[in-house]
Order: sequence, then structure tokens, then C-alpha cells
Amino acid sequence: MSIISEISENLQKGRLKTVKELVNSAIDEGIDPSKILNDGLLSGMNIIGEKFKNNQVYVPEVLVAARAMNAGIELLKPLLNKEKIKSKGRVCIGTVQGDLHDIGKNLVKMMMESKGLEVIDLGTDVSPEAFVNTAIEKSCHVICCSALLTTTMDVMSEVVKCAEKAGIRDKVKIMVGGAPITREFCERIGADCYTSDAASAADAAVELCAVQ
Repeated sequence: MSIISEISENLQKGRLKTVKELVNSAIDEGIDPSKILNDGLLSGMNIIGEKFKNNQVYVPEVLVAARAMNAGIELLKPLLNKEKIKSKGRVCIGTVQGDLHDIGKNLVKMMMESKGLEVIDLGTDVSPEAFVNTAIEKSCHVICCSALLTTTMDVMSEVVKCAEKAGIRDKVKIMVGGAPITREFCERIGADCYTSDAASAADAAVELCAVQ
């Protein structure tokens, strides 16, 4: 098995220490950092994402795999910065105002990063203005809104209205998700995209960034 395949395999098993050792070995061997990233770390995380989508693994497995991925990426960052790796798009994500739940949001963020997107995490209890101002200041292609409480769902419609008022609605796509959210709700408030799981959200975000 090649060292790149070993990185992918161990990442899928959440073996953080082994992944770090293998990434360091791959760097020492002179393997292209972008190959280590794409064919080792991101490839392994994409497999976890597909398994998660198909209910073959669950949240704990995704989280430990993501931790291993991030540890590997930290080692590659100094080398990747020199290469100026181009991201597939820029996204801002947060849990809407009045809601402090972040497990789902964090999963989506990890999945998006594993797809090569640059993700600006606004955290929880994020106001519509904060979403829109960040999208403007950071030139985001997509705004991603998460909610777990039914009482905070309507904040998402305020995000859409705020984006319209700011004049960016034709430039920035708005994604919504979370336990109480449905496709019908997404359409009713005028958002662009709803997905039912983190892996699908990452795929959708890549597509939305590509068409802009």
C-alpha cells in the first residue's frame, strides 16, 4: 500500500497520531503537498462523507476522522501556502440568531473543507446582518444558515431579505439546513438550496460556487 493510501485509510479510522506521522513521512519523501492533501486527506474524508450519507458511519466517526484530517492539513499548510492552492469557493456558515446548537453546523463545515472550499465559521447566534456583512466583506459565494430550533427557523427568511436589501441576492447563494428545515420551507422563504445531511450540503455548495 502506498503512503498516500495509508494516509487515507488511517484518516477514515480516525487515527490522528498515525495520520500525522504518515503526512510527515510523505513530506520527507518529497511527495507533492497538494497530492498528500487531495489524494490522501481529502480523499479519505470524502469516503467518510459518502459513508455518512449512506448511514454506514455516524457522527462520532465523522468527528474523529475530521480531527485527523485537520491535523494533517496543519502540517501541510506552510507548504500549501507557498503553492497558493486555489480554493473551489468561499462560504460563510453559522447557526442563526437565537440558536446555540453547533454540532450539525460543524459537521457541514468539516465536509465543505474536505471538498476544497474555504469556510468562514461565524459560530452560533448569528444575526442576518452578520451573515450578509461577512458575505460582502469576504466575497463569499454562498451563505449557509443552520437551525435546530423551530423557533429560530424564521431568522433564515430575514437573512434572505437582508441579502436582498444589501443588493447581493443575485451574487450570493443562500443555503439552509437543520433538523426542522424542509425543502418546502427553503422554497417558501426564497433561499436557493436545502439538503438533508452534511455530505450533501458540501456537494451542493461546491456546485453553487462553480456556477458563479
